[in-house]
Amino acid sequence: MNTMDHIASLLGKEAEALLQHECTTLSKTQLNLPGPDHLDNAFGHSNRSPQVLRSLQQIYHTGRLSGSGYLSILPVDQGIEHTAGSSFAPNPIYFDPENILELALEAGCNAVATTFGGLALMSRKYAHKIPFIVKINHNELLTYPNKYDQVLFGSVREAWELGAVAVGATIYFGSEEANRQMVEIAQAFEEAHELGMATVLWCYLRNSDFKKGSTDFHTAADLTGQANHLGVTLRADLIKQKLPTNNGGFTQLKFGKTHPAMYEQLCSDHPIDLCRYQVANCYMGRIGLINSGGASQGASDFAEAAKTAVINKRAGGSGLISGRKAFQRPMKEGIELLHLIQDVYLTQEIDLA
Repeated sequence: MNTMDHIASLLGKEAEALLQHECTTLSKTQLNLPGPDHLDNAFGHSNRSPQVLRSLQQIYHTGRLSGSGYLSILPVDQGIEHTAGSSFAPNPIYFDPENILELALEAGCNAVATTFGGLALMSRKYAHKIPFIVKINHNELLTYPNKYDQVLFGSVREAWELGAVAVGATIYFGSEEANRQMVEIAQAFEEAHELGMATVLWCYLRNSDFKKGSTDFHTAADLTGQANHLGVTLRADLIKQKLPTNNGGFTQLKFGKTHPAMYEQLCSDHPIDLCRYQVANCYMGRIGLINSGGASQGASDFAEAAKTAVINKRAGGSGLISGRKAFQRPMKEGIELLHLIQDVYLTQEIDLA
């Protein structure tokens, strides 16, 4: 079975709807598309220094997707974000940070995004082998009762000294702490750029009122799209966002400013169109959108990974940042899953919708 047939078989009944969809909302001709010349097109007239461009070049030109304009990044910060036990119990070898780096290397990822502690122990052995993205803030879950706040775990200077080519951070847009987080991360990103590092922002939403009845609008296209727009305004060089699952967060929750065209002309209920609205909010794709892979569901992980990658690619996104689906299984299977994601971006028959 060739690669295209394998991907279609994983998509199953959704294959035609996802692979044959034609976008009639935002045309692909309006987008700045991923490709070998992405850095020149996106940042050629920007204030990013030659050192920052060199760091971005390292990320875009490493691994199996090197030079394609697409990214496959392994993120492993869940030991803090979700507790180490819950994250690594399915595969305890990943309590050892060296195995995280080995997985990213063996799978041909563009970069690995993980914690100060893990990279500090391994920097001399691996910093020259695969690009490091240091996650500089986290939400720890040991406080009781739990609170949800991203706090800095180290300095940008320390990340630079570890040999990192980029720093990553999360802002919980919509939360009570969002304003403080925005100020902290804006300052951190400014320092990172001064030191020649790229910046990656996890543009997540966090507010208990973003749920209405049984509908969770934390993954609504309009709310996540606006979070993306705030993220690129904070000078992120890449945006990480969850794949949208619905729309109408502003209208259903009755806040914010909207325009009927947001829902009637710029978007539809199709998952590719929902994701394209996220891309549009990243300065029409000038800043790359990488969607997260989500939690591991076991047997369905390969199908879900293929689906997420197809949606992101056909929408105009720049790749996936997928962790738990890969590291919560034997390393050989984790490598196969990451290769599957990369194969979606390497398969020319899967084009922009």
